[in-house]
Amino acid sequence: MPIERTTRNRAKALRRALTRPEFLLWECLRLRQPGQPIFRRQHPVGPYILDFFCFRAHLAVEIDGQGHGMGDRPARDMARDAYLAREGIRTVRYPASEVMADPDGIANGIMDAARARIAP
Repeated sequence: MPIERTTRNRAKALRRALTRPEFLLWECLRLRQPGQPIFRRQHPVGPYILDFFCFRAHLAVEIDGQGHGMGDRPARDMARDAYLAREGIRTVRYPASEVMADPDGIANGIMDAARARIAP
């Protein structure tokens, strides 16, 4: 999974400018507790930057705002998900409105999905 310098620089900038739903979810996912999967935020993979990524589980988490349902965005999201699947990465998507309503619940579901992919 080679990473281009521009993608890496963009990811670095995005880490400093999280959206409100991303920030709320990151506050839940970033806690390091024994046995808990470790997530990275704004992680570059190939030409893409993933909102959140658990390397051990090969699990990508995308928070979709309103724009993800408009124009060519659904087709671009499908192409992105297909690329990640070819790399062995499963993508789960959550609407930003759901994250805003229940960040802890969404985070718990994400942790469960990661643990299920890590389990032997």
